[in-house]
Amino acid sequence: MGQKVVPLFPEKTAQPGSDGDGLPRIEVSGRPGLLPSQQIEALRDRKKIDAPEGILPEQIQPASIDLRLGRKAWRVRSSFLPGKGHTVLEQLEDLKQHEFSLDAGAVLEHGCVYVVKLQETLDLPPSISAIANPKSSTGRIDVFTRLITDRGEAFDWVDAKYKGELYAEIFPRTFSIKVRTGSKLNQMRFLRRSGSQERYWRPELSDSSLRKLDKKTPLVDGTVGEAKIRNGLNIGVDLQGSGRSALVGYRALKFADVLDVDKRGHNKRDFWEPIHASKDGRLILNPNEFYILASKERIQVPPEYAAEMIPIDPMMGEFRAHYAGFFDPGFGYAAEGGGGSKAVLEVRTLEIPFVLEHGQTIARLVYEELAERPSKIYGQSIASSYQGQGLKLSKHFK
Repeated sequence: MGQKVVPLFPEKTAQPGSDGDGLPRIEVSGRPGLLPSQQIEALRDRKKIDAPEGILPEQIQPASIDLRLGRKAWRVRSSFLPGKGHTVLEQLEDLKQHEFSLDAGAVLEHGCVYVVKLQETLDLPPSISAIANPKSSTGRIDVFTRLITDRGEAFDWVDAKYKGELYAEIFPRTFSIKVRTGSKLNQMRFLRRSGSQERYWRPELSDSSLRKLDKKTPLVDGTVGEAKIRNGLNIGVDLQGSGRSALVGYRALKFADVLDVDKRGHNKRDFWEPIHASKDGRLILNPNEFYILASKERIQVPPEYAAEMIPIDPMMGEFRAHYAGFFDPGFGYAAEGGGGSKAVLEVRTLEIPFVLEHGQTIARLVYEELAERPSKIYGQSIASSYQGQGLKLSKHFK
């Protein structure tokens, strides 16, 4: 029999087990999985995620919440994890090189590591953990950012029952960027698990479950063949393009201007070199260079699921294929007007040159189940920058 779904927060009526304000405690059980937008809103309403000036409605996405940079930043000598016995501020005392304010805006130089205190704080219940990753627009400008917590032993992971501050580690790899208080570089998802599931459990679909889902709702556009499922949905790279220009990607320019992360309309010619299809359908990736490419397949994520791209898979080659690997419920979903969307790939080879061929498998997409269908879906029901996309740079560029 299926597991009964219990809302995270039923109606605001007084009941046994409430905190005295008519709202039941967060520990109310429900189906395991990623929390949808309406349950994230419930966490906000109960101050389980909070900020000094509150959480803005536009921060909450179908299955995630955008996090905002706070006022204080530090340039540090190196990346770090606090470890079980230390807070972030304690580690910063040893590693900080410079402390500065973001209120008037500041430039974060490429090749340098920074830590910024975020505006949001957490007070998680025992059944709910959190996971963070860069926003899509952040990954597409080669900014490597990770979440850190006090006494944290892993990046981008927040244990259940965590109560405290959040920090972002920011490492601009190609462009120097201008940020300010309120800039949004990463996002957070919330995961409910049952007591029997281990600490780092994720609601990933097995290959057999993914094949059943594909039969019900095709995960890729059939014009490029059937879905290839092996340890997730396998994604190939498009090196043929379409039309006379046959544009297949972009290579980031070195020594470009400063990129303001809150500004749109940057001239892409000042930051990117276009890459056109070669006669042999190949592309050689140069070490220490950053590329924007696109998948051969147009994919879709049904509303009851989210997906995440595995960033590094040695079985596919010595390169990193994705920084911002989260795909919202409804991404490319045909019933929401998507009709399939290409996955944009943020590619950087590791140490040695690497040759890609058209259609070569370059990444794996893992699908995860939501606790329930979100009240808002990526695409038509919210303003979504990348629905129906082909090869596309971040929204910063005209």
